Amino acid sequence: MRYMATYDLMETMRNTNQWLGASALSLASYPAFSMLPNPMFNWMAAWGKVTERTFRRMITKPDWGIESITGEDGRDHLITVEVEMNRAFGDLIHFNVSGRAEMDRKVLLVAPMSGHYATLLRSTVRSLLPDCDVYITDWHNARDIPVSEGKFDIEDYTLYLVDFMRHLGPDIHVIAVCQPVPLTLAATAYLAHQEPKAQPRSLTLIGGPVDPDAAPTEVTDFGRRITMGQLEETMIQRVGFKYAGVGRMVYPGLLQLASFISMNSDRHAKAFSDQISHVAQNEASDHDAHNKFYDEYLSVMDMTAEFYLSTVERIFKGLEIARNEFVVDGHKIDFGAITTVAVKTVEGGKDDISAPGQCVAALDLCTGLPDSKKASHLEPRAGHYGIFAGRSWRDNIRPLVLDFIDANSKAPAKRNRTSPRKAANKNAAA
Repeated sequence: MRYMATYDLMETMRNTNQWLGASALSLASYPAFSMLPNPMFNWMAAWGKVTERTFRRMITKPDWGIESITGEDGRDHLITVEVEMNRAFGDLIHFNVSGRAEMDRKVLLVAPMSGHYATLLRSTVRSLLPDCDVYITDWHNARDIPVSEGKFDIEDYTLYLVDFMRHLGPDIHVIAVCQPVPLTLAATAYLAHQEPKAQPRSLTLIGGPVDPDAAPTEVTDFGRRITMGQLEETMIQRVGFKYAGVGRMVYPGLLQLASFISMNSDRHAKAFSDQISHVAQNEASDHDAHNKFYDEYLSVMDMTAEFYLSTVERIFKGLEIARNEFVVDGHKIDFGAITTVAVKTVEGGKDDISAPGQCVAALDLCTGLPDSKKASHLEPRAGHYGIFAGRSWRDNIRPLVLDFIDANSKAPAKRNRTSPRKAANKNAAA
């Protein structure tokens, strides 16, 4: 009950603040108050509007909001989000572009399970859709998954990826972003040993902790300082009575969000006070820069306790991936078994979460892969977010990834090629 009471207390605080915001907005918007020449009511309504929206977003899963793209034929093609495979802890979804011919490039985008929804990669998906047939992993909020569905740790996560790759077939090109990078590499090695014909054609690993000790950051330092007992005592709670996953042990999204905000509390406080001022002066809109960013940033999800704890213990403390000692479902993973899948790593020079060196370590693990199948890229001015979204991704990294995909396809695409095929598999960061 102790853990459950803490979870319900956090939800009670969130719900209370949402109610206070909505009440302030309703009260200050009462028509009779418009006859009083007092700016207090405008500011009260503005505070209520921003506060209510802020705390409501924390339990709301964002929409993809990708309605259409313009094809090579100059026509707008509608997009429907379809569930390709439905599983208890996550789905494989497909962005079906209506009326478009079959694409040469078939991409599986592996989204992180690190506190935010897969929609965090919305801009990445949108940038790939004109040139690729895109699939993505859509992980579920642990609070909504009944305890009867069992556990879900990093081994289960890896086996989910194995099933998704097997379902999509050997012509798939996999792009993993951040947290799932080492597990996606492990899933590929698992297939290389167990079912070689189901391996993807290429694997692009973007900013992930394959070897966390290669370049220490605050994240790796935290993992070293804290013991597993301390971590379980301070971070793990039971889902409260409000949700279907009541009783499940989780790392709550609200707790992680509080940690995120505390790291840059001054900047966030200023952003919210500025937004209140903009609303009071009728200078804000539903889709302005502030709401666009915070609607996504504040939308958090719970992770299962076993996934969170096993990630810290086995990836960051035990370095099982970095030492080639990872075991999945009783099978010892050997990254040397990867001999045909082309592997490319992408890192950001200013990445303070997965610093340069952590991801490129994957290439050294693939001892059975010839150098002609290995490639790496270091984007000097990009931070963690910039290497999969934003200008660095759009202008520099995305074209290189598409070239890499084409260079390692059965029938390479001819369009949108900006460099010769043989230059795509080049270790630029070595």
